[in-house]
Order: sequence, then C-alpha cells, then structure tokens
Amino acid sequence: MSLLGRLLGRSGNTSVPGWSALERPWREAEFCVVDLETTGGSPQDAQITEIGAVKVRAGQVLGEFQTLVNPGAPIPAFISVLTGITDRMVATAPPLGAALTAFLEFARGAVLVAHNAGFDMSFLRAACATTGRAWPVPTVIDRVGLARAVVTRDEARNHKLATLARLFRSPVTPDHRALTDARATVDVL
Repeated sequence: MSLLGRLLGRSGNTSVPGWSALERPWREAEFCVVDLETTGGSPQDAQITEIGAVKVRAGQVLGEFQTLVNPGAPIPAFISVLTGITDRMVATAPPLGAALTAFLEFARGAVLVAHNAGFDMSFLRAACATTGRAWPVPTVIDRVGLARAVVTRDEARNHKLATLARLFRSPVTPDHRALTDARATVDVL
C-alpha cells in the first residue's frame, strides 16, 4: 500500500503539511512530483543543476519533465560525485530562467509534491525571485511529512527516499538524479 493509501486509511489525518489545503478529492487532483539537484544545500549560495518532475492523477502518469540547468558557476566536485552531473554536462544546458519557465508551465495547476518540500520549494521560490517571476503559490505536500505520519520506525529506520522506495517495493532505485528520484517518489506516494 502506498503512502497515500495509508493516509487515507486513517480518518481525520490532516497533520501532513499541505494535505489540509487540498480542496478536491485526491483521485481528482493532479500532482506534480518534483525533484531538484543543486550545487549545494542553500538557495542563498547554491544553484539548481537539474529539474525532474512527474505529473500524475489517480495513480496514472500524465507526463514527465526533465532538464539540466546551467548554474552559471562550477559544480563542486563532491556534488558531481553524488549526482553524476558535471560542468561539461550543463555547459550547453538552458539557463535558470528558461528551465524554470518550462517547469512552471509543466506544473501549472498541479499540487506540488516533493521528497523534502522545504528544500525544493526554497530553491524554486528563490529561482522565481532571481529571474523576476512571481511564485505561483501552489498547494505543496511534503512527502517526508507524509511518511512521518504513516510509516513507523519499526517499518523503516528512517524516512529517506531510498529507504521508502525499498519498503514500498518501487521498481525505481533513487540515484540523486532529478527525474529518477521523482519517479521513485511517485512509486512511494
């Protein structure tokens, strides 16, 4: 059973960030599961290097989005080792403004879901500010918050994406690449 299935099996659970703001039944909602790769941990001193997203409704994949992003600065070596994304790979990638515009169009009207929503949304909000775009203020659901609400420590030692992907038998193994991690998050969700 998925995280949503477990949540819906518990009556009155609105402790998941963003869940209570969902104004329509979840089977009717369009979800855009997004994942970012970045050059570091804070949007104040790091940049987006990849955006991956999967749009779903009622468990059916409606579409996928993936783009590398030229961060305009060198990618730290430890980030390249972690993600496999190199300066050479992003050298001809679109700049932030073009990548962000394409992603926001793809996600328009959907509920955004992210593995660690605070992290991803902070980078997306900062990207909007940097490029002069208005943040669309979507409903956002934090997949980690959802997991904490329904997965016990007896079931999983932590709420990391890789741990939950194994628990829920996702056919996709998270690998610190945006689209792959978004696909795994869909499976867990």
